[in-house]
Amino acid sequence: MPRHLKSPIPAGEVRAARADVAERVAAILDDIREQGDAAVRQYSEKFDNWSPESFRLGPDEIQKIVSGVPDTVLEDIRFVQQQVRTFAQAQRDSMQDIEIETLPGVHLGHKHVPVAGAGAYVPGGRYPLTASAHMTIVTAKVAGVPRVAACAPPIRGEIPAATVAAMHLAGADEIYLLGGVQAVAALAIGTESIGRVPLIAGPGNAYVAEAKRQLFGEVGIDLFAGPTEILIVADEQADPFVVAVDLLSQAEHGPDSPAVLVTTSEELGREVERHIDRLLPGMPTKDFAEPAWRDHGEIVVADSLDEAFDIADSYASEHVEILTENPRQALDRMRDYGALFLGEGTCVSYGDKVIGTNHVLPTRGAARYTGGLWVGKYLKTVTYQEVTDPASSAKLGEVCGRAARVELFEGHARSGDVRAAKYGDATLPWNVGGDA
Repeated sequence: MPRHLKSPIPAGEVRAARADVAERVAAILDDIREQGDAAVRQYSEKFDNWSPESFRLGPDEIQKIVSGVPDTVLEDIRFVQQQVRTFAQAQRDSMQDIEIETLPGVHLGHKHVPVAGAGAYVPGGRYPLTASAHMTIVTAKVAGVPRVAACAPPIRGEIPAATVAAMHLAGADEIYLLGGVQAVAALAIGTESIGRVPLIAGPGNAYVAEAKRQLFGEVGIDLFAGPTEILIVADEQADPFVVAVDLLSQAEHGPDSPAVLVTTSEELGREVERHIDRLLPGMPTKDFAEPAWRDHGEIVVADSLDEAFDIADSYASEHVEILTENPRQALDRMRDYGALFLGEGTCVSYGDKVIGTNHVLPTRGAARYTGGLWVGKYLKTVTYQEVTDPASSAKLGEVCGRAARVELFEGHARSGDVRAAKYGDATLPWNVGGDA
């Protein structure tokens, strides 16, 4: 029976906070629908103190910004983007167009067609999250998306130069310095100056995630990717200091980022908590990490490793780090997670920043039904059909007529009847004048 050494705040408080976010987001979306660019500018000025003549950066501006970024930063951006591109290309190569012949002359196939355009949201606010540019834009371009419009907010009223460089090097066709709900809404709804896109991808805070949720259907989205989550499964072999550091590495994303330890060792759990208490006061990002751990941190002790895996699956966490004696057991044992990080040599931060798999992952339990952003999210798998053999068309027509009448669809049935008569020996069971 699992037991908590540390519990989070009550779920009711979390739900109340989400309801408040939903109400605020709905009001912003309504304003942008009605007022377009004027509302976008109003909210950008209100939330980011940012109201330039144009939110879109021109080619000369981009070149000037990129030229001011240190060479080592540009080299690292290129390195990481190559890792992301390599993995995304391998994913794309695994998706083959197919065509089969199910009956003589009956050809069925599917093709993977990229969406016409995508909006890439690259979070900023306090931190310049350059890595999200790699994940959203590079992957879209590997998929073959012809138009990628990328948005990132200014940081404290300043241009995030490294983020702009990352968006440019990733291949963005349009770059806007615009953040938050107003950016997502502009991309989804369209304004006088920002063309709408059919799909929006990228992580964000609770407001961005809620905006995507409310806009879904009007626009496609990659997935619900809200505040970052980490869950670590650890046995008695794990290093409690490493566990503590890795939990805090994700808690620093924001005050609403859950960090959960599920362990088979109560001693390890208590030692991890002691390390966290010592580490937090000295963290430069403690103003986010401290409330995240205080309000959303958990330590759960399981009676066995099997129970620990079951508990982990019940959370369906975004990032699941396995720090056990045999970490690859989790590949066979677990089902519900955004991404697995196996063994002490691997950490969630690698996935966030450098390793090449995509860091836009499902949160808030969405891992129960979806994986993370990948090249396939930018592709539509569409089917086509062709019947070239008259005898096969006649056969299908006969069956179609009978099957459709079982469902009382006379019009469907007659489409089949026509072909059964034209290409085979059947006669129409109804006359052209319309009498049965």
